[in-house]
Amino acid sequence: MNIFSFTAELGSEESCRNHFKSERDKIGVSCKKCSHKEHYWIKSQWSYECKKCRSRTSLRSGTIMQSSNLSFMIWYKTMFLLTATKKGFSSKEIQRQLGLKRYEPVWAMVHKLRKAMGKRDDRYTLEGMIEMDEGYFTIEASEEEHNTQKAGRGSKTKSNVMVMAESTVLEDIETGKVERQCRYFKAKVLENHQADGTDTALHQAIDGEKTIVFTDKSTSYINIADYVELHISEKSSETTTKETLKWVHITISNAKRNFVGTYHKIKKKYLQLYLNEFVYKLNRRYFGEKIFDRLVIANITGYD
Repeated sequence: MNIFSFTAELGSEESCRNHFKSERDKIGVSCKKCSHKEHYWIKSQWSYECKKCRSRTSLRSGTIMQSSNLSFMIWYKTMFLLTATKKGFSSKEIQRQLGLKRYEPVWAMVHKLRKAMGKRDDRYTLEGMIEMDEGYFTIEASEEEHNTQKAGRGSKTKSNVMVMAESTVLEDIETGKVERQCRYFKAKVLENHQADGTDTALHQAIDGEKTIVFTDKSTSYINIADYVELHISEKSSETTTKETLKWVHITISNAKRNFVGTYHKIKKKYLQLYLNEFVYKLNRRYFGEKIFDRLVIANITGYD
């Protein structure tokens, strides 16, 4: 959705609310009291009434907008900004674009959307040929690290992130054309460089029975063969980086460049949320204007 169509179709609070209801109706509403799925719509209250137990569910209830005091239009404008470009928007810039006085509600809203993006991507696993490697992202040092290193505020440290790329080569049966682009990606923050953390992240991200994983010879990858059909490892070298693990390293490089150019600082406990946004948009890079509607759906289905 471009800015002209957004303004024309969703330029008022009522139009945003109606659009949200339309998308939620497609997904369906489950009664929070009895789990019944058939409801009446009470327009005067902007809520659903269960046909079985008469319990009411507000339009926001059960979505990530639940308990938010921000208007539907503010949420919709934010979702538009987050999906309008390949690069990210900082919460401070979104606050400025929206003309809001307080920063905290904007920060909370954006992080809820990033969390919903991650939950949406967690529904899918990678399969086929998978490249896997780790990258170190610059983050703000924690209070404990400040004290240990005797460093001043604003000092930096590194956080370990495992990145996976589904690099199966696809070929059009009719034309014989081979797809040169990588398909889907995953990125997970690791607590350490140990094998147990790597194993857990890998197990959650892939369909092991249909997977061939390529890595370097890191000691943290010693158990991978237990989870996949085939594990192929190569000694780290310039060739490995440019060929065997090509897409993983391109992704790590692009993510780092994106973060440096957009955000002033990132704390470790929020790094996964920033990665969620980057990977969510990367996996939907060919969706065009449809990515906005996809984020609305993630909003509806992403509540804890």
